Amino acid sequence: MNEQERIFELRKILEQYSVEYYVYDDPSVPDQEYDRLLEELQHLEAKHPELYDANSPTQRIIGKVLDGFEKVTHTSLMLSLADIFNLDEIRQFCERMEQSVDDPEYVVECKYDGLAMSLTYENGQFVRAVTRGDGTVGEDVSNNVRTIASIPMHIPDNRPVEVRGEVFMPKKSFEELNERQKAEGKPAFANPRNAAAGSIRQLDSGICAKRKLDAYWYYFQSAEAFGVLTQEEALETMSKLHFKVNPIRRVCKNADEIWAFIQEIAAQREQLPYEIDGMVIKLNSLADSRRLGTTVKVPRYAIAYKFPAEEVQTRLLDINLTVGRTGKITPNAVLEPVRVAGTMVQAATLHNEDQIAQKDLRIHDIVVIHKAGDIIPEVVRSVPERRDGSQVPYVFPDHCPVCGRKLVRLPGEAAHYCINPDCQARVVESMIHFASRDAMDIDSLGDKKIEQLHEAGLLDSIEDIYELKDHREEISQLPGYQTKSIDKLFDSIEASKKQPLGILLFGLGIRQVGKKAAMTLAQHYGSMDALMAAKKEDLTSIRDIGDITAESVTAFFSDEHNRRLIDVLKADGLNMIQEKTETKRSRFTGKTVVLTGSLERYTRNEAKKVLEELGANVTSSVSKKTDLVIYGTAAGSKLTKAQQLNVETMPEEEFIQEVENAEE
Repeated sequence: MNEQERIFELRKILEQYSVEYYVYDDPSVPDQEYDRLLEELQHLEAKHPELYDANSPTQRIIGKVLDGFEKVTHTSLMLSLADIFNLDEIRQFCERMEQSVDDPEYVVECKYDGLAMSLTYENGQFVRAVTRGDGTVGEDVSNNVRTIASIPMHIPDNRPVEVRGEVFMPKKSFEELNERQKAEGKPAFANPRNAAAGSIRQLDSGICAKRKLDAYWYYFQSAEAFGVLTQEEALETMSKLHFKVNPIRRVCKNADEIWAFIQEIAAQREQLPYEIDGMVIKLNSLADSRRLGTTVKVPRYAIAYKFPAEEVQTRLLDINLTVGRTGKITPNAVLEPVRVAGTMVQAATLHNEDQIAQKDLRIHDIVVIHKAGDIIPEVVRSVPERRDGSQVPYVFPDHCPVCGRKLVRLPGEAAHYCINPDCQARVVESMIHFASRDAMDIDSLGDKKIEQLHEAGLLDSIEDIYELKDHREEISQLPGYQTKSIDKLFDSIEASKKQPLGILLFGLGIRQVGKKAAMTLAQHYGSMDALMAAKKEDLTSIRDIGDITAESVTAFFSDEHNRRLIDVLKADGLNMIQEKTETKRSRFTGKTVVLTGSLERYTRNEAKKVLEELGANVTSSVSKKTDLVIYGTAAGSKLTKAQQLNVETMPEEEFIQEVENAEE
């Protein structure tokens, strides 16, 4: 056997050993034998560079640096799944399937907290790995994916193959990575998902290789070409093709069987070597799945059950206060760092003094925390039985932590406020809100830039934003500013002057006036002058403007400081007019409407905008005051509550028809 033949033989042997070890967890040789053969292959490939193969086992450990990632259009959409949260919603999903499918079966699989990925193979060889991206276009991350040991570079079939699944960072790899980060003086990663996503997007694949990612594959895009009829058969076929497929799955007949399996896996969740945040329920029949198809955003034949928020205990070390743009004081828990739902948590909002009292929170208490929606850390309660005498009752301060002025608690409100308009914390937060995307949308003037310009003495109030053009020289001396970035900043500031009155009102940060109320006031009065002259009784006659909002608006415009601000903004050329739009009469005019489920024609915000243009008042929760609930696929508890309260419901198809009728 010559050296060329030996290279090909070693590649084949090492590929087989990798599959045995990383895919099937059943190695046939000790690690030392694998390492010896790998070293031999490296030596031979160094002698024969003309035989280079990007898919060689040696390339998994050799880094390659790229300038960027190529964009790739997916062969078919890579969709995410609609979420559900309880047994009732699982039953509703099964009922929908039973209406369309005879005797449906379901495959229930783990839902990974990782990064969705597509792999393609031709002539038995790995060709490309592409991230989900926006579902239509992803990024080619093949060089990084080659470093993942469990992903085969060759498969035992020459037909074109595409599989989809999830790349993730095992818990052990995550812990080792953060230990290295700490040793090198670098910040730790928040959770395994962020670490996996960051690793896959490294331009240097050598960095990705060190981070020991893994993957499971669960969609066989080539199933029809292979004559595969069910999801279970697809998983088995992918396994035979040497793809790593999770054995934790079950074929179920109904919602009760699905629920029993979910509870079984939930009890094992903490012991798994990787993070899961729920279970995926799919129709087993692939023919039925294809027939049911998808909406614009999600498949109709599959859904994701999300586990309830994980609760853990930690110690409350302190409570500190922050000051918002309206002067609102928010107490925040300082916690002993603890891992919750894959993230290290060391802080959580406590909202107000009453929340602290109701939960009987004391400094040094052991407290229970969770992540609301698996995202926002929240202190649930204290654990009094674990008190050891070191606990100190918390006394809410009566002075602002920033300016020292006495705090005020307004009648009927739970929050305390700093009412000093010159409080530096309020000033900075007010400017950040004013320039934000939802308000005046001044690109290039984000939180950090505002803080930087404030510290430099160039921004002390909202009106100062429109005077920055006179300080080009000073700004150019600050870190991060070049001629182009300064021009871009000034252009964004100038463009913001054209924003409609409703946006300006929202940007001013009037207490109790959100974006919807701001637009309502702007539409009603049409001009800033007319609104400033309005009396409380005039304001409360407007739909959706109550006493508290009316009082807040009149108080804001009666303040001499605020009136001067408006005069300065007028002089700077900001638009003070709102073009009035006529509300079309429709079936929705004057009704309180709630949207639920996944809509096919519109995004949620688009549907809300359409309804408001047709005179509806769109709210987020169902109550006895709700007139109508419009529902799409995977509608959950809101639809159930509407039915219980005998609130009228409308499917998306009927909603679309009503909209079209109104437009005629």
